[in-house]
Amino acid sequence: MRGLTIMPIWKQILTICLLAALAYSGYEGYNRYYIASDQTGSGPSKSAFARKTIVEIAVAETATLRQTVEAVGTTRALQSIDIVPEAEGRIVDLAITPGAMVEKGEVLVRLDDAIARADLAEAEARLKERGQALNRIRQLRRTNAVAEATLEEAEARKAEALAQLDRAARRLEERTITAPFAGVVGLSNVDIGARVDQSTMIARLDNLAEVEIEFGLPETLFSQVFKGQPVSASSAAFPGQRFDGRIEAKDSRIDPVSRSFRTRAILPNPEGTLPAGMFVSLELTLSEAEHVVIPEESLVFQAAETYVFVIENDTASRRPVTTGQRRDGRVAVLDGLDAGERVAVRGLQTLRDGSAVTVLNAPDSADNTAQTETEGDNT
Repeated sequence: MRGLTIMPIWKQILTICLLAALAYSGYEGYNRYYIASDQTGSGPSKSAFARKTIVEIAVAETATLRQTVEAVGTTRALQSIDIVPEAEGRIVDLAITPGAMVEKGEVLVRLDDAIARADLAEAEARLKERGQALNRIRQLRRTNAVAEATLEEAEARKAEALAQLDRAARRLEERTITAPFAGVVGLSNVDIGARVDQSTMIARLDNLAEVEIEFGLPETLFSQVFKGQPVSASSAAFPGQRFDGRIEAKDSRIDPVSRSFRTRAILPNPEGTLPAGMFVSLELTLSEAEHVVIPEESLVFQAAETYVFVIENDTASRRPVTTGQRRDGRVAVLDGLDAGERVAVRGLQTLRDGSAVTVLNAPDSADNTAQTETEGDNT
């Protein structure tokens, strides 16, 4: 091929040797100048070229962590009855205001009682008559003017009249319905003038001073649940509000199908805030313990090892730790870290053991933040 000049082989070899000599000279110059000067303390050192890693830190603190379990249930009144008349009749007085508190013995409903009062008056008159007859026969018996059988018959007739009086008085009482316990009355299903009988449900009366909640828990927790254990409830109807109570009882049997056991909790409800039949979420506290806690984002996982970077004197130190319970973005450190030590939470990707660091957030800010989070968790 004309016009194309090929470099002789000896020139190619010479060029390669020159390039190799230049590279070797640069390497030797770097070693002699930078490394030697670093050892003697003169000239630019390695630290001048070391790039510090920017990190954010958090302070390990001591906090109380709770082991909890969640469940759901439905509220039930401590006492609850359907107000049903014991007799048939027409309502003449209805003293029921839905949602109102009533005291024990307070009159709720009155039925027409004209006939019952007449029956009571008749029974009283009959008793009086037979009592007088018995007195006369007793006087005659003293003189043997009447037989003993006549006296016995008179006594029986008086006892019969007394029983009839008690029955009439009872029937009159049945015309008035009173509250058997203090509570809150619900909506009325009837109006004044309505005719009711023993199958008519007039209204409902609930004692809401306390509410019961029955719920199920897995059998693995059976030994950890006991009477008096604290429990907290919340409802979508009352956002942000919690109702504290206690475990009242647990069942003695495990359901063989669901492998769970029934548990009953009591929640004080003095203002009647929680109605009966409301769906609630429950949080049962199984245990409480103090641990050193740090943010979860400060943990680094590598194979089977978990470690953190402890920041001290602007230097990162890799520290293996043993972790435990996690809650609300924080993790308990069971071993490897003490309260008050500072750990890196940002910039972990480029951190190495012994790396120089620059702390972005001030230690005071980290301390204040940790304290605030601890107080919030404890409450």
